[in-house]
Amino acid sequence: MGEVRLGDTIDDFCVKCKRITNHAVVSLMNGSAAKVRCRTCYSDHDYRNEIAPPSKRDLKKAALFNQVLSSVAPAGDPLPVDSAAPPEEKPARKKH
Repeated sequence: MGEVRLGDTIDDFCVKCKRITNHAVVSLMNGSAAKVRCRTCYSDHDYRNEIAPPSKRDLKKAALFNQVLSSVAPAGDPLPVDSAAPPEEKPARKKH
């Protein structure tokens, strides 16, 4: 699609309708749509490039996963790697 102008109709995800609908361009920034108005419910919102925002449930799952992951291996404490030290050998067992 060429250059977008004010009033042009474009598809975008509407946060109120919860689906992709036709929108009118309300505001431009650097030659692309910045704000749009849904032509179904007439709500204004930022242009989302037809991408639905993540659900609150998905955000909670991601936060819980990151919390568990950080408790297993903290990001600030990398595993020590000592390539100069030779592998330890077990002491030989005495035979009876």
